[in-house]
Amino acid sequence: MSQGGDPLAAPPLTDDERDDAERQPRSAFVLGLVLALAALLFAGFVALGVWQVHRLSWKLALIDHVAHRVHAPPVPAPGPAAWPAVTADADAYRRVVVSGHYENGRETLVQANTELGPGFWVLTPFDTARGFTVLVNRGFVPPEHRDPATRAAGQIAGETTVTGLLRITEPNGTLLRSNDPAHDRWYSRDVAAIARARGLGTVAPYFIDAERAALPAQAPVGGLTVIHFRNAHLQYAITWFALALLTLIGAGLLIRYEWRLRHPMPPTPGR
Repeated sequence: MSQGGDPLAAPPLTDDERDDAERQPRSAFVLGLVLALAALLFAGFVALGVWQVHRLSWKLALIDHVAHRVHAPPVPAPGPAAWPAVTADADAYRRVVVSGHYENGRETLVQANTELGPGFWVLTPFDTARGFTVLVNRGFVPPEHRDPATRAAGQIAGETTVTGLLRITEPNGTLLRSNDPAHDRWYSRDVAAIARARGLGTVAPYFIDAERAALPAQAPVGGLTVIHFRNAHLQYAITWFALALLTLIGAGLLIRYEWRLRHPMPPTPGR
């Protein structure tokens, strides 16, 4: 008896061919559901990418505006008639000047982390010669100078002029910690809340970051405003668009695979 196999018999199937033969196409409902989900993901990723492109344009415009504002000659700080029109886009980081006197006995300390280390911003009410009150961030003090008595030489009495950057109020504390007026714990420069806690009445809806001045060593250090803005919107946009492309590729591969299951190739001659 011949030991060889039948020469006309088809060679055995490969593992991949056997798996394909055993798999069944997904139902039209399941396939449609998967493709609908892929379409939603694709649309969502594209929308997020487009949004980041718009954010990139906004951030570049902000950086350009701030660069011009911080080096421009100071203008008078907006008075009550102009307050309703004060916005972050139009006015943040504009150099302003105002004259009047500090209410040193009603200052507020706001926790801060700066290039000089951890400590506090000293926000002091400033009664202007034009008849309104604005909070002035006089600058940074370390924890050992938290008590005003330890920096008495730096307290400015009498009429003075303040030049600095207009900053928009920071309501509701930070992302991680909320202001606690009842216990006099402040984590953001919330103008309205500080005014209520100190009984200041109506104050400007912004505060002023004072520029660094030639004051005694124990005085608050001004001029520490951070004017460099993180700009990662381009990277985010590329990431979202890449995810959209991967979703599209995945959906295409799924369609190709399902098509092959529904339309198998004819047997190769000799099999």
